[in-house]
Amino acid sequence: MTSTLAIVISLVLLMYLAYRGITVLLLAPLMAALAVVLSGDFVHLLPLYTQTFMTALGGYVIQFLPIFLLGALFGQLMAESGAANTLARWIMEKLGHERAILTVVVACGLLTYGGVSLFVVAFAIYPIARDLFQAADIPKRLIPATIALGSFTFTMTALPGTPAIQNAIPIPYYGTNVFAAPGLGIIGGLIMFAGGIWYLQSRARKAAAAGEGYGVSAETDDDSIATEEMPGSRSEMPLFLALLPLILVVGVNALFIYFVFPRADMTAITERFTDLAPERVTGLWALIIALVVACTTLVVSRLGHWAQLRQTVNRGIYGFMLPLFNTASEVGYGAVIASLAGFAIIRDAVLNVYPANPLVSEAIAMNVLAGITGSSSGGLSIALQTLGEDYLRMAEVAGISPDLLHRVAVMAAGGFDTLPYCGAIITLLAICKLTHRQSYLNIAAVTMGFPLIALATVIVLGTVFGSF
Repeated sequence: MTSTLAIVISLVLLMYLAYRGITVLLLAPLMAALAVVLSGDFVHLLPLYTQTFMTALGGYVIQFLPIFLLGALFGQLMAESGAANTLARWIMEKLGHERAILTVVVACGLLTYGGVSLFVVAFAIYPIARDLFQAADIPKRLIPATIALGSFTFTMTALPGTPAIQNAIPIPYYGTNVFAAPGLGIIGGLIMFAGGIWYLQSRARKAAAAGEGYGVSAETDDDSIATEEMPGSRSEMPLFLALLPLILVVGVNALFIYFVFPRADMTAITERFTDLAPERVTGLWALIIALVVACTTLVVSRLGHWAQLRQTVNRGIYGFMLPLFNTASEVGYGAVIASLAGFAIIRDAVLNVYPANPLVSEAIAMNVLAGITGSSSGGLSIALQTLGEDYLRMAEVAGISPDLLHRVAVMAAGGFDTLPYCGAIITLLAICKLTHRQSYLNIAAVTMGFPLIALATVIVLGTVFGSF
């Protein structure tokens, strides 16, 4: 009982202190040490740090470093080549300012589904969203929720093939790939997209009926910081070249997952790497190849047009380190917590929430941990590190496909991850120069309300019809 209470105290403090702005890089080992001390296990404090925390952290870095690195580099190349700006303005021209909300959501969705970092998208799209909302006289306070709907929801967790790190994390645990349960993912994505668009447009209509306009004049809405932080954000490139890298990320990924690797003879590889299970890593291999091809294509196609290619590459590479080590530190924290005696009580309680259907238990665990950490990738990683094997075993007994486990886990991690202290929400509001009071309730509606409805729908459909 003491150990269980120690875990709860450390989790509550982790959540509170993260909300207060203290970095997870420091919080994770400190809160893990606090849980160990409060549980009375003083003797094993240092071994748990060096052998458990650091081993789990290192293992996560080894496994996912290429995905974080290539994803950050690709996003930076898309932004500074002018591709992101070209695509956003093309969508704006096709849909028009009278459909400002739909335009911004589609632009964000296209870029994030193509592999562009949600932070890069927020910086690149905000100036365009500002212009569109001013022209349509839609309240500025709705811009963060509109960007969040396109960047933090259906393209991050639901749509099959998305290269978002959240969609890659379950691969080594469940032996799946980024296209897991494609039909259910599309249904869930459509619920998030349609529900979010309906909600935001209803808010805009209500504001118009009340006589509320954009709310900030062009003269006082100085957004120079936002545009200065995205070098090249105003440059242009041909539409085909802007679309090509996004098509390659999804297309090359699918090619290797469904055609190349299934037909490849892995005998020589498994003979040399005897502890390797190809079915658990080919999904990651395919994503790495797709991102390398897309990055190379961007660089080659814009040769002669790069003002400072070396600086662009450096910015992209440096940008991956903090997100990777933040998440890896949370995984180390989870490994220490899982090693404590009190965790068995918590694990059994979670697993027995609805033992007849492990999908329900999995969804609750992912949501709770994503909410505690304020991070979908962090919560998902902790949950799979500590409970992944249990869920896979329960699913096999219940006849549930690992693909369905994968999709439910990823969608659940995109539920309570956007609580007010979430780093992505704080950054988005800073870019838009708005406060939680002005915009957070609308953000919560589109990033938690409709994703939870979509998750429940996918669980019901998956339980009745299986994975499709």
